[in-house]
Amino acid sequence: MPVVEIKKNIYWVGVVDWNLHNFHGYSLAPKGTTYNAFLVLDDKITLFDTVPEKFKLDLYHQIQQLIKITDINYIVVNHVEPDHSGALPFIIEKSQPEKVFCSTMGQKALLSHYHQENWPLEVVTNNDKLSLGKKTVLFMETRMLHWPDSMFSFIPEDKLLISNDAFGQNIASSFRFDDEVNLDELLFEAKHYYANIILPYSALVQKTLAEVAKQGWDIDMIAPDHGFIWRSHVKEILAAYQEFSLQKLKPKAVIVYDSMWQSTEKMAKAIAEGLQKENVSVRLMSLKTYHHSDVMGEVMDAAAVICGSPTHNNGILPLMADFLTYMKGLKPTNRIGAAFGSFGWSGEAPKIIASILEQAKFELPVEPIKVKHVPTHEDLKKCKEMGETLAKAIKQKVN
Repeated sequence: MPVVEIKKNIYWVGVVDWNLHNFHGYSLAPKGTTYNAFLVLDDKITLFDTVPEKFKLDLYHQIQQLIKITDINYIVVNHVEPDHSGALPFIIEKSQPEKVFCSTMGQKALLSHYHQENWPLEVVTNNDKLSLGKKTVLFMETRMLHWPDSMFSFIPEDKLLISNDAFGQNIASSFRFDDEVNLDELLFEAKHYYANIILPYSALVQKTLAEVAKQGWDIDMIAPDHGFIWRSHVKEILAAYQEFSLQKLKPKAVIVYDSMWQSTEKMAKAIAEGLQKENVSVRLMSLKTYHHSDVMGEVMDAAAVICGSPTHNNGILPLMADFLTYMKGLKPTNRIGAAFGSFGWSGEAPKIIASILEQAKFELPVEPIKVKHVPTHEDLKKCKEMGETLAKAIKQKVN
């Protein structure tokens, strides 16, 4: 990819990963992702973040289009996760920088990842300033957004926030900026990214947004480490993160299920009918069709998550177990839950699902429903009534 000047003497030198379709359990198919790195040309030439180790030569050649690699004076590590620091040992070896700046936790993470005691690491913390010449870098620690080492770098002369993983999206594209694509689609991808990466740390997002406002940073561009750079819709993405972090819910239910011989699926459709009768929006999602990360994208603004599985070996089907484990780890809050499923001879699945939802602090306003073998019309009527009851609870929650 060609380098792109995003501000005067500040260049995108990252790489596009067109073929990455799974990122530690987060499905990126078919969009892939980008690993953004930024090079500032000033009295002190500074590289902000790197890329995965397998793309180290791509980054090297991107930099060499602008300068000799040995011209780099400083490197700033905003985030130590290997998709942003994997190429760091190679770049340090080739450039021999004067200093490598990182947070307090970043220093610990770099040493435990790469075991290089001789690197010229220098710790920066909140309100520390770094002069590059004409430009200045202000640092802000953003611990657990989404790793303990994470931090922001702000260049006030250019009103540019380099935000590591915050405000990112997983999209591989030949375009670099938010105004080069459809905004609604971009915000959808930002929500999907938030739901699968940032959601557990929503309280810290609110704290960080408040701290940015307190500092009075005048931001007209946000450059995340994944996806598009925000230059025309900064207000929109900041407002979106405020809404995401508050977990504002819609009168919407996600019915997520797996089924062996379609009995549980029939129950799911009947529950959906009851919800729709009460004018609650429904997303019906079979785990054989939808990846768990795609379901989380819908859970993001849903007031209820209704989970169904037939009983299998006295438990739940593997795809449902996978989804519940994944969702529980992402810690959605203030949601309604419910459980249902069919069975042949033992019937434990709905109670197991309900127990996991309770552990995840979901409210369960209805008892689990289970049906033996194939649901009758009377069974499906009870499922429909469950949907109607849940719809009333959903409306009460969001109003």
